[in-house]
Amino acid sequence: MQTQTKEPRREVTPAALVRGSAFLMLALAGVAALAVVIPFFFLGNASGHDFEFHLASWMEVARQWRAGILYPRWAELANWGFGEPRFIFYPPASWMLGAALSFVFPWQMVPGAFIWLALTLAGVAMFALAREYLPVRDAMAAGVLFAINPYHLVLVYWRSDFAELLASGLIPLAVLFAVRTATEPRRAFAPLALVTAGVWLCNAPAAVVVTYAVALVLVVVAALARSARPLACGGGGLALGLALAGFYIVPAAFEQNWINISEVLSTGLQIRENFPFTRTADAEHTFFNFIVSWVAAGVVVATLAAMFGTARLRREQPRLWWVLMAVVAVSTILMFPVTTPVWTYLPKLRYVQFPWRSLLVLDVPFAFLLSAVLGRLRGAGKHAAWAMTLGALAVTGVLLTRGNWWDSGGARDFYEEHFYNGAGYFGTDEYGPRGSDHYDLNQQAPLVGLGNAGTGATEPEACMEVQQWAPVRKQFMVRSSQPVTAALRLLNYPAWRAEVNGKPAPALSNPQTGQMLISLPAGVSRVQVAFATTPDRLWGSGISAVAFVILAGLESASRRRRWQRGKAGSAS
Repeated sequence: MQTQTKEPRREVTPAALVRGSAFLMLALAGVAALAVVIPFFFLGNASGHDFEFHLASWMEVARQWRAGILYPRWAELANWGFGEPRFIFYPPASWMLGAALSFVFPWQMVPGAFIWLALTLAGVAMFALAREYLPVRDAMAAGVLFAINPYHLVLVYWRSDFAELLASGLIPLAVLFAVRTATEPRRAFAPLALVTAGVWLCNAPAAVVVTYAVALVLVVVAALARSARPLACGGGGLALGLALAGFYIVPAAFEQNWINISEVLSTGLQIRENFPFTRTADAEHTFFNFIVSWVAAGVVVATLAAMFGTARLRREQPRLWWVLMAVVAVSTILMFPVTTPVWTYLPKLRYVQFPWRSLLVLDVPFAFLLSAVLGRLRGAGKHAAWAMTLGALAVTGVLLTRGNWWDSGGARDFYEEHFYNGAGYFGTDEYGPRGSDHYDLNQQAPLVGLGNAGTGATEPEACMEVQQWAPVRKQFMVRSSQPVTAALRLLNYPAWRAEVNGKPAPALSNPQTGQMLISLPAGVSRVQVAFATTPDRLWGSGISAVAFVILAGLESASRRRRWQRGKAGSAS
């Protein structure tokens, strides 16, 4: 008599138990996240590489929300009030969340609250993936390990990359729904689209990494299933997700020709300078690179060690096992200099900047496999193994809090210095309008300076009155006995539209700085400069709207099919 090997059946869990485990996971992830932010209560804010950039974005957005601008595009106080279009190019999820938290907490607490929320959500997302394949306790352990994994600690204490941290929390869901395309494509399509959109709206470099990772997972599951269905379903989900985020992606892609985008790959930010254990002429850069390199080495070693204890997982869940192995292999190999051509020539991959960013994806098998292996231990050995694991994470966290910069005043001082009186803050190189140089801007320049149209000398007989100076609209009136040139405290950008006495007028740029210049005739000139809605933004919003309608239609059809099946089942 022949016997057949069957796939193990997934345990049917009562809905109440599922909800209870989810709430418990939320509590555990919250406690783990709280442990990460405890130093903030005693040392102030961890002022990492991107700390001030994110703070400025949050404060700028909160300020513009209070002015009635729901979706800012122009950062008015950047470059000491000359502005920059950072909100066109930087994804909105992180700066909207940071600004929203400021309406609940004082600024000093907003960074810690953001980190706590992002790590808690990351733990819950990892639990959602692991619960599909592991016992509930092991799935919860995976959620905790993922929330406080070493790379997240680097992001918190050294890099202050809040957007990347937020994006990382969605990666387990991306893996979950990509794997699900092989067995339940209809259940996977819409969630994969939503997660894809979410990642792209959090952080662009992380989104590039995740998009390639999802493509890898889809190729693996399609090869194992010997079917193109996962590729079709997953590819469609990725495409729909990109379309959902079109309101951000389209303008960012189109208008990057209007800014100094090449600065994003300037010295120190290139792939070849950031492979693990690479030395450069910049001692601080090398020091940090060695820190993140040792973290990467530890994660890789721990993950590879856990792989040896997953024979049972390979037998019971071969599809997931091969997916995790592929992710481990590719993520690890990409951190070696031999992959420089891959980083250089694959589309957009060079904008990831740091090869160790592949840890974003590697952290998923790290947490999953380690929890799976430790969960199979019994007795005192299990307790000892978990104690060693958590102890290693605690030691890593303590070491990472040493040598970094802690600012006791932190966000509070930053707000008082740059925003309380509207003084402004230093902008970013890559978001400066093409041809501008914010290093040469006069920080004491008036809102509108008047000069002789021919010589550029100050025009003493002209007078000026500013009537409105809002983030997206400037209005002023000039009276002059002869033609003058108005030099605005504003960087010129193609989206700005100038009118003089109700008629369109050309806005020129100072060749050294990029400051906006408007030539005015003799007499009375009523000038209005407004940040216009460009065609690319209209196209992006339209694409997102169409994608949302498609997604809503698919979800409605899915609900209708489930209702009809339920009705047929009850009738029979």
